[in-house]
Amino acid sequence: MLPRPSSRLAEALVVGADGAGRAIQRPVPEEVPVSLVYSSVPFAVMMLTPGDLEDFAYGFSLTEGVVADAAGIREVAISAEERGLRLDIRLAPSDLTAHLSRRRSIAGRTGCGLCGIEELDQMPRAARPEAPAPAIDVAAIRRALASLEASQPLNDETRAVHAAAFAAADGTLVAVREDVGRHNALDKLAGALMRGGVATGAGFVVVTSRCSFELVEKTASIGARTLVAISAPTALALDRARALDMNLVAVARRDTVAVFHGMDRVTEALRA
Repeated sequence: MLPRPSSRLAEALVVGADGAGRAIQRPVPEEVPVSLVYSSVPFAVMMLTPGDLEDFAYGFSLTEGVVADAAGIREVAISAEERGLRLDIRLAPSDLTAHLSRRRSIAGRTGCGLCGIEELDQMPRAARPEAPAPAIDVAAIRRALASLEASQPLNDETRAVHAAAFAAADGTLVAVREDVGRHNALDKLAGALMRGGVATGAGFVVVTSRCSFELVEKTASIGARTLVAISAPTALALDRARALDMNLVAVARRDTVAVFHGMDRVTEALRA
């Protein structure tokens, strides 16, 4: 079994306001290329933190539209290569046929969420649910944010990674995943929820990063109807949240939040 997200010590020189310097050792997160291969067909190379890799395999496959559910994946094998890691993902026959018809090559940087797309119609598009999104209470958001602060061991150590969490309707954290890439963390979370058979419609996703377009899409692909982000959304992320009728809460702090979409579903507790 490969290790969970890890770090290593790096030498650094800390220079104070007085100009004096002191040598320290500071932990930094690992970042490695991970090759995803579907039924012997190479698909993507992504840069990510080398932990929760099976969750990542499932979540990436879901949010990229390779599979619709966990049944589409028969097996995930993890192996080490000279320059990184390899995920061999064996698909069910029907999913493999559909995947080969739309295969594209991806070279993913840490901060990239749409790498390898050559035409706009290749962008992942989640379907808008028929039912309205559920109401969300500020108390639940605050509870989730407070709990998340204590649920990021790698970030506590390095101050260099993102987290994605799923919370139940009352704000209780169900799962948290970390990675150097914000979208990788969300893919890992998606995989953990899919593998665990967690119902996501009533809960919400929390991310410790800016709210970009691909995070809205990935949240929708998970089946969650509410996304809470620490930073503000981009204009495209807001447009997509409106199109999906997703509750979008951003610039989220334990004392204040901003609701960018879904104001009519915000409870009185949130308005207070």
